[in-house]
Amino acid sequence: MRVGLVMVAVWLAGGDCVAILAQAPDDPAFEVASVRSNKSTAEPSSRFPLGPGDAYVPGNLFSATNQPLIAYLRFAFKLSQGELLDLPAWVYDEHFDIAARATGNPTKDQMRAMMQALLADRFKLKVHRERRTRPAFNLVLVRRGQIGPQLKANTDDKACASSAEQTGGAVPTAGPTEPSPKSGLQLPPLLCGTIGQVSASAPDKGRIAGRKVTVERIAGFLKNSFTGVDRQVLDRTGLTGTFDFSLEWSPEREPPDQTAASGPGFLEALQKQLGLKLVATTAPADVLVIDHIERPDEN
Repeated sequence: MRVGLVMVAVWLAGGDCVAILAQAPDDPAFEVASVRSNKSTAEPSSRFPLGPGDAYVPGNLFSATNQPLIAYLRFAFKLSQGELLDLPAWVYDEHFDIAARATGNPTKDQMRAMMQALLADRFKLKVHRERRTRPAFNLVLVRRGQIGPQLKANTDDKACASSAEQTGGAVPTAGPTEPSPKSGLQLPPLLCGTIGQVSASAPDKGRIAGRKVTVERIAGFLKNSFTGVDRQVLDRTGLTGTFDFSLEWSPEREPPDQTAASGPGFLEALQKQLGLKLVATTAPADVLVIDHIERPDEN
């Protein structure tokens, strides 16, 4: 990947320092960018969704706080949860704030290309792609032609437009629930086209939810440390269109916690609430292999 960037440190009023990234011809780059380590316990936030979906707040600003580096990598390369290999543990554990400004009015994919350049420059990222056969899960219907009570079709484009206006482009992960206009599910004020970890009914429970997403997107999101699913998930349900969903479960704990809230584990909740289950398989997968990555210097 050719980056072609020149970085110049500029000190601003108040003592903050940002990196000015000079854009080489034909190489997308942010005009101004700042990267800072974040060790707080604040909720992660972003100006727009960092997943592989197309939900986007137009403009030339990128702003995300307290996100693990893995979130920026997945955003930059438009990846779902299972397409990165050979990552050190700190990529998942250490969080960063990234604020950047682009020239013009770029698309989300152009923003992704700029983030690739920024990661190469500041984190010394080097990657290559491979196709490998790996353990996987097929996501299938428990009963043919029947979905669960917490998975509902959503075809309301008007509600999607208004939700972006109401949140101002923010991607909330908590807050009061509200009924989705079409499906009637109680959901936090998520933007259409997004999936996220959200507040559950009890502090020791897990919950994810999405608004107007495909089942393929849901399948791609299921592999992460939060759910406990450890391999790529492929949509084999045959379901088309977009859906609202909410999935809540009681995480398994080692050793078992007798004081934790009772309730179904993840796999049982997936079946009872969404009408879906995971079936073990193997599948070829395009993976992004990390050849080199290192912690950045503070701005």
